[in-house]
Amino acid sequence: MPDLVQVEDLSMRYGNVRALDGVTFSVKSGEWIAIMGPSGSGKTTLINILGGLDTPTSGRALVDGTDVARLNERGLTRFRAEKIGFVFQQFHLVPYLTALENVMLAQYFHSTTDEKEAREALARVGLAERFHHLPRQLSGGEQQRVAVARALINHPKLILADEPTGNLDESNEAVVIRLLRELHGEGHTILMVTHAASIGQLADRRIELAHGRLAQITVASMEDEERFDHLLEQVWISAEEGATPELSRMRRSGVKDPATLVARLKDLGLLVVHDSELSLTTSGASRARDIVRRRRLAERLLTDTFSVADTEADSHACKFEHIISPDLDQRICTFLGHPKTCPHGNPIPPGLCCPAR
Repeated sequence: MPDLVQVEDLSMRYGNVRALDGVTFSVKSGEWIAIMGPSGSGKTTLINILGGLDTPTSGRALVDGTDVARLNERGLTRFRAEKIGFVFQQFHLVPYLTALENVMLAQYFHSTTDEKEAREALARVGLAERFHHLPRQLSGGEQQRVAVARALINHPKLILADEPTGNLDESNEAVVIRLLRELHGEGHTILMVTHAASIGQLADRRIELAHGRLAQITVASMEDEERFDHLLEQVWISAEEGATPELSRMRRSGVKDPATLVARLKDLGLLVVHDSELSLTTSGASRARDIVRRRRLAERLLTDTFSVADTEADSHACKFEHIISPDLDQRICTFLGHPKTCPHGNPIPPGLCCPAR
């Protein structure tokens, strides 16, 4: 994959304060990068420079081959309209425009408005019934989903998200994170500022800043992610069966070193532990639900379409649950006619594509 973003020795000063100090890294097309670090470490400054909202004191920031700092005001306006999708913590919706008009406004600055496309963008984020509502008539989570639709409407090369869940409750945070995961699965490039370790864990890489300098770049381990998914899946299934999800049950289900995994998932905000009993947070339940859905859809596809034997289907489905993208998940579900159960009779959680939803 080519580099979509190249940051070279980037520095930014405000008087005697160095917001950024010689930061260098690159981002490949299709990557999800979490930008993390304490308050005042330069995270928002970095995002603003990449989006053409600030000009660096020295160094270069290239997005899709464009040196952002070299653009004049007209060039910056065109650059932001064509290549950048912004999602801010504060939403920044125009208060006297409806949800539909807020999305179409982004189209206007890019080229021409297309109401049908704007409606489709809002429907995708679950707001098909809220087209004509003003921002004050929408919840915080709904306003952020309008902002996501607005960010996507011009098919940007790069999505810049600055604490997009910072003002949301846990339930709405899970909805927005699910949307971002879907976008990543479809190949979108995302740079997201976040303080939340649980959200940072979802990214391909975490870039950590401290005092304006690059402190660490962490690559998420696929093996770790699969082990996390396996434990979350077992907690979901235990609750589904009416059993108490406990550490001892996790061991019997084949989870290796469950105590260590539980501690990490607790730190990531995906699990809650009371004595030895486990329960999923809203974010954890969302992730577990997606895993269970993908596995059971894969089992149904392998059994019904390819006539694979049950034991072999189970083995292959276990692998598929980690590689099926959200978009492919919905295509498989639609192809199968939105099945309600897997071949073993276990329920398949409905997806955004399902009519019942």
